[in-house]
Amino acid sequence: MSTIALTHPSRPRVATAGFGARKLTRRGRLARLAMVLSLSIVLGAGFAMKASGGDSVSTSRAHSYISVVVAPGETLWSIAGDAAAAVKGGHGDVRAMVDQIVSANSLSEPDVQAGQVLRVPA
Repeated sequence: MSTIALTHPSRPRVATAGFGARKLTRRGRLARLAMVLSLSIVLGAGFAMKASGGDSVSTSRAHSYISVVVAPGETLWSIAGDAAAAVKGGHGDVRAMVDQIVSANSLSEPDVQAGQVLRVPA
């Protein structure tokens, strides 16, 4: 039994496997660079998020909310006062609780209306 080489005699033989098998064009090198940079940015952002999220275990209570329906005559200050008293055993900072309620509900103004549902830190 014999073997036959199927290479074209006018074309040089090019390695098809291994490191440096084919040369990339300028466009290919730019595409490879863009891919490596984008992956580096994504991985760096992932590690940064993981590193900054280390305090989430100790502040897990700050992420739990209860829903409160605003009664007629209630203000944001009175709701925050009740919530601060419940959270800190009567010695909570009402001003800080107002800020937390405003940021949790993305309120542009501290005005609330009867029937409005607010997320209040528990």
